[in-house]
Amino acid sequence: MADISVCVYCGSRDGADPAYAQAAETLGRALAGVNWRLVYGAGDVGLMGRVARSAQESGGETFGVIPKHLMDIEVGKRDLSTFVVTETMHERKKVMLMNADAVILLPGGAGSLDEFFEVLTWAQLGLHAKPVVLLNVAGYWDPLLALLDHVIDQGFAEASLRGFWQVAETVEDCMGKLSDALAV
Repeated sequence: MADISVCVYCGSRDGADPAYAQAAETLGRALAGVNWRLVYGAGDVGLMGRVARSAQESGGETFGVIPKHLMDIEVGKRDLSTFVVTETMHERKKVMLMNADAVILLPGGAGSLDEFFEVLTWAQLGLHAKPVVLLNVAGYWDPLLALLDHVIDQGFAEASLRGFWQVAETVEDCMGKLSDALAV
């Protein structure tokens, strides 16, 4: 069993830029390459499927969590090392985070944003201290980072909010930041 588990939030679509799919596949291989378990949403579509398949093909351990109402939509990937079916989205998010030592945010849509903001809020409230890295593939998260700066600039959060995540431009940089944060 892997000593470290990393939760990856990402899209159930590939997105417009082929760099997103490439980053998901590279990340899956990188996690397996250092024997870190992938924890993710258990889908076999989009970036979710790519990160999982590449981790599996590289001999990595995978832990997927999917609510039963998304089994068909996200094509629940039943051949994972661990496959958990939950009743609700809230339960899915909790199980994913509680089974991870760190979080990576790849490009994604509203669901990925929801997951990121919940993890960010929980960190801000002191409910966890897990490292969070936004993998800013091809500048995808630049608008989000600008919005977070705006929230701080407008007085709705302290500047210390920025301390709850790191930004990486490449998978290699992301893995390095997590290695440092997890002291491995």
